[in-house]
Amino acid sequence: QVRLVESGGGLVQAGGSLRLSCAASGRTFSGYAMGWFRQAPGKEREFVAAIAWSVSSTYYADSVKGRFTISRDNAKNTVYLQMNSLKPEDTAVYYCAAGSEYGPKRSERGYDYWGQGTQVTVSS
Repeated sequence: QVRLVESGGGLVQAGGSLRLSCAASGRTFSGYAMGWFRQAPGKEREFVAAIAWSVSSTYYADSVKGRFTISRDNAKNTVYLQMNSLKPEDTAVYYCAAGSEYGPKRSERGYDYWGQGTQVTVSS
């Protein structure tokens, strides 16, 4: 069992930055791929970014590429999402997830454990 807890969400003006954190308990991140997803009101949950266990390969949705950066600190069992140049369309609840290293990184199907989410609101 892996428990994931997100933090760092909040209200920020367009063009600003936020850093989200996802801390794991119960087990370590060893061997797990980690992902970030988001869901805006009235929309489906969508992939944002992911990082693999092996060689820390990263993956990004086109909508956030060049603005968001995912990273992990295995010693602290924590994954981060640095969000820069935020836009109003980035407003959503952001979820952290953990899954198989060999699963589909950009799909919910690739993840077995999920956090409860943290709200990010970007004002225009």
